[in-house]
Amino acid sequence: MNSPADIERIAPILALSRQINGALLIDVREDAERAAGMAQGATGVAMSQLLEAPGQYIDPSQEILLICAKGMRSFNAALALRARGYDHIASVDGGTERWRAEGLPMTPPLADADFLERYARQMRLPGVGFNGQRKLASRRVLIVGAGGLGSPAAFYLAAAGVGQLRLVDDDVVDRSNLQRQILHAEDRVGVPKVESARIALTALNPRVGVETFVERVTSRNVEALVDGCDVVLDGSDNFATRYLLNDACVKLEKPLVYGAVQRFAGQVSVFDAGRHRGDAPCYRCLFPEPPSAQDAPNCAEAGVLGVLPGLIGLMQANETLKLLLDLGEPLAGRLLSFDALSARFHESRLRPDPDCPVCAKGRAFPGYIDYAKFCSV
Repeated sequence: MNSPADIERIAPILALSRQINGALLIDVREDAERAAGMAQGATGVAMSQLLEAPGQYIDPSQEILLICAKGMRSFNAALALRARGYDHIASVDGGTERWRAEGLPMTPPLADADFLERYARQMRLPGVGFNGQRKLASRRVLIVGAGGLGSPAAFYLAAAGVGQLRLVDDDVVDRSNLQRQILHAEDRVGVPKVESARIALTALNPRVGVETFVERVTSRNVEALVDGCDVVLDGSDNFATRYLLNDACVKLEKPLVYGAVQRFAGQVSVFDAGRHRGDAPCYRCLFPEPPSAQDAPNCAEAGVLGVLPGLIGLMQANETLKLLLDLGEPLAGRLLSFDALSARFHESRLRPDPDCPVCAKGRAFPGYIDYAKFCSV
């Protein structure tokens, strides 16, 4: 049985000499860590990958040198590989930190220090990493409504590093908003909500670009607003806007992240019928006709628990990040409902309506309608 004493720990300068003479130097840190720079000439293979299939990366007859940040991971990896019969193996003592401190050659960092530090925890996640974080930085999300749902969603999407947020809202900050709309503050009462949101978001993360539109979404401007966006997040508070966004997203083949709240209950889903005709439902499949004003009063009339939009908005942000990174299972075809009083979730399966006037497979887009009139009938 191998003991820790069997593993050779070598100084960086000796590792460099052996590398020059043919030894294979492997950096076993995660790719996000290696993005900050690694020993020149090293091959990057995360420790978990190396131990899962060592034969893909190393030849048992070759001298192998492992390096990590400080020397502990590389030592443990060397110990595990020695147990599998890899005899010509050593760990670089002090790791990359000592290598750098001794002035040995390093590869240049792949991103600036702010990027690497700001997103360090997120880049450690499998399925994200450095490349996923760079992908987020290149994406644009349209957020309609900078109120109860749009506030938490925009806040966390900005924090996560989504490169461009396009905010649309024609309202101004009112003191009654502050109980739940966390982007805004007392000293910005009377300021357009999108401008107040821009101030808060850029203070949180100056790397994120924030486009603002002080206007209401209509059939005349909806396509221009959706254009160039990867995901549309619906933080609106009225049915006319929800139907309009749904129809535009079906036509333009964009995923729509839906959320709604009322009193003590909320719901969230993803409508992706535009990209998956016949397989995924749209908002009209769930609500072929709008409910009456008596059945669905708005928050101003019915009230809303302040934390509830935060919970639903965060779920919308979560679904948006999953769509942008192509991670996990989006809520397409599922409606997740939450009861804040009982703290219970309920999931309902949604099926596409084969006769849906907007998303039925093979059906041409019927055109935009008078949504205000449709929702008032």
